[in-house]
Amino acid sequence: MSEQVTLERLKQQVAQLPLREQLKLIAEISERLSVEPLISPSGENDYQQEERESLTRADAWIAECDRVASMWEGEFDSAADLRRIRDEEP
Repeated sequence: MSEQVTLERLKQQVAQLPLREQLKLIAEISERLSVEPLISPSGENDYQQEERESLTRADAWIAECDRVASMWEGEFDSAADLRRIRDEEP
């Protein structure tokens, strides 16, 4: 049964390599990462996950604004105001 490699142990092993071999390793890792997108356990890449979390936060903020706006009487639509402000930003 093979021993699980930890990042710390791997760092120690890489430090023992000659500098030229360390550079080759960096090049190989860089090449692989430039080809393979970073995928989260949910199957999303980092950009998709960040975008989803951002939308979730925005939706929660708008829902909270709607809740607070319901406490006031008369014309008041904070969610519409926030959407307008967000759309106006560059």
